[in-house]
Parts: sequence; C-alpha cells; structure tokens
Amino acid sequence: MVHSTMIRARLVAAVAIIGAAVPAGAGAQGAAVSPALQPDDAPRTLVLSDQARRYLLLQYRGFPTEFMGCMIGSVTGRAVVVDRIAPADVDPAQSTATWVVPRQTCESAGWTGTVGTIHSHPSADKCWYFFPGTGVPSSDGASFLSTTYPVDAIMCGERIVWINRALAQQEVTLTRPRSRE
Repeated sequence: MVHSTMIRARLVAAVAIIGAAVPAGAGAQGAAVSPALQPDDAPRTLVLSDQARRYLLLQYRGFPTEFMGCMIGSVTGRAVVVDRIAPADVDPAQSTATWVVPRQTCESAGWTGTVGTIHSHPSADKCWYFFPGTGVPSSDGASFLSTTYPVDAIMCGERIVWINRALAQQEVTLTRPRSRE
C-alpha cells in the first residue's frame, strides 16, 4: 500500500510538471484529471467488439506509422466495453513510426461516448505505461494521466496493453482463437 501511494504521488508530480509544459488547446493531453474518477472503482476488464478488433487489425497491418483512435463505448460496472474505434484527428505530418499527435480531443472532433484513446506501436515494442521495474511513467503513462478517460490503450502487435485509473496495466489479445470446426 505504501509503495502504491508513493508511486501515485510521483505520478501526480510528474503530471503537474508535464501539464505545465503542455500548451493550451493541445487536445486530450492538456485536459485535467477528473477528481471524480476513483482508482478503487477503475474498470478491471476491457471488452472489444468484433468491429473494434477488425478496425485495429486493419490499421496495424495497413500502416507502418503510429495511428491513434478514439475508443467509443461505455463503462458498465467494472468493464469498459468498446463498441468501435473512431479515427482521431491527426495531421499526417504528426504521425511517424514512433510518435503521433492529435490536433484536438475526440470530443472536439465530434465523437461522443469516448472511453479512452488507443494508439499503436508499429514495432510492437516498448508497450508499457511505466518504465520496467520502476514507478516512473513513460510518455504514454504521462499522457494518460493528463486525460479524464477511464482507460488508455496501446496496440502492440496482436495484443492490446491498457491501463486504468488504478494505474493497473493489463493486456488483452486482439485476435480470438479460431474454433475447431
């Protein structure tokens, strides 16, 4: 418990430093963390619809650069249910093999029901929110902490690495096992 409290305190300090450096109007990264989101009530399950899975697989297989999407769905109890992925408003010049920057928030782009954002790591590596063995947030962790969304996700090959407000990083496989028929 003490370790978790220390990590959370460090993250709040990191977000304050990063937030001070983010220009106004920078989109979701510039949003303040909502005090109404309680880590103890954080979703424990991420459920992706078949449509969301297909979209992510097509994006991952089709583009060598990072992509970003808005996860549209709902929070039902302790589960986040993602019905579909809507494209984030990203300037192509701001999407590289290692970085993607949205022009505006999902809501400003007209998407309602956003429960989080998802982006890819085309090389399928460094898919973490904290540097391994530490409580230090990566840039992905710091970006998530500066939003009000209940979850954030990274597409890493055929798996999704995601985090919730309790700062618990989890994984879900993107492809489902084929049935034997």
